[in-house]
Amino acid sequence: MSNKNTPGTSMLAGEPGTLNASRRKFLAIATAGIAVAGLSGCQKIWEHIPKPGDDDDDWKPVDLGSGDVGILNYAYALEQLEAAFYIRVIDKAYSGIKDSEKMMLTDIRQHEIAHREFFKKALGKDAIKELSFDFSSVDFSSRASVLGTAKAFEDLGVSAYNGAGSLISDTGYLLIAGKIVSVEARHAAYIRDLISYGSFADSTVVDNNGLDTSRKPADVLAIAGKYIKNKITASNLPS
Repeated sequence: MSNKNTPGTSMLAGEPGTLNASRRKFLAIATAGIAVAGLSGCQKIWEHIPKPGDDDDDWKPVDLGSGDVGILNYAYALEQLEAAFYIRVIDKAYSGIKDSEKMMLTDIRQHEIAHREFFKKALGKDAIKELSFDFSSVDFSSRASVLGTAKAFEDLGVSAYNGAGSLISDTGYLLIAGKIVSVEARHAAYIRDLISYGSFADSTVVDNNGLDTSRKPADVLAIAGKYIKNKITASNLPS
């Protein structure tokens, strides 16, 4: 029996090959979305900034919804933010970037796009719209600025998934959330070591019990809101 809060497809909950997909196959889930994003040279989705009078709908609050739909839209919003950031990082590579760094950051970009498109497809008609972002505080020509922002995003993403796990009722979605947060943690570890070798699991993110940090959706959105131009309403999320 389907749950009214369950997005329209069974994509996350058990289509053959989905939950056990390899990295390559997992990325393939987002093929259609990646094509839309224009990885062949048209990666400019992040440049869309709503202006008064262009489309009044761009200025309406974005309601994430309730139940599992709300939590998946919450994750979708964060994945949109990370994907938009890394698309720009690769499009406008910082000064002095090493080939190894660009290769790994490109992989991270691919992961975040895959995550974004995965949630979009799984949510179907219940998905929130494409958000608009403000990265004016980031100097994309500066390694320190880019990596510092990447560290903040990755640490925030890990804590967001950790905090949302207990709010998910469908075990299929919980399984996927666990798979995604482990990837986000790998990203965070890599970025942290690029900034300061050996800091991948320091006391700012791992407590004395060996547990990673977690944040509630309201706290996460308050931090992420600095970069999201749309007003997001999360009052209907489970708690």
